Amino acid sequence: MFANIDATVNKNDQGGRAQRLFAAVVLAALDDAIADDKKYGNGSEQIARWARSRDGREVLMCAGIDPNERCVNGMIEFVKKGVRTSVALSREESERQAEAA
Repeated sequence: MFANIDATVNKNDQGGRAQRLFAAVVLAALDDAIADDKKYGNGSEQIARWARSRDGREVLMCAGIDPNERCVNGMIEFVKKGVRTSVALSREESERQAEAA
């Protein structure tokens, strides 16, 4: 009986794991765009092109993000700030921004 419950729980959580995987792809795309922005100066254009492409829209939807123009503009602004996703998601950066505000 418990084996059946464990199998059901694992199967139902598979969607959540897939969504987190696609979210990681979005974060990697943002990091790549930030690196391109620092190196070549075209990172915001690259992320906008990717987010508006068919593949980008599908990845965003699979990550649970609505791929509308507001989302694309937010990604462009994030890239323009130049803060890597790992730093932006850290507790220290959040505390530093809270103190600055």
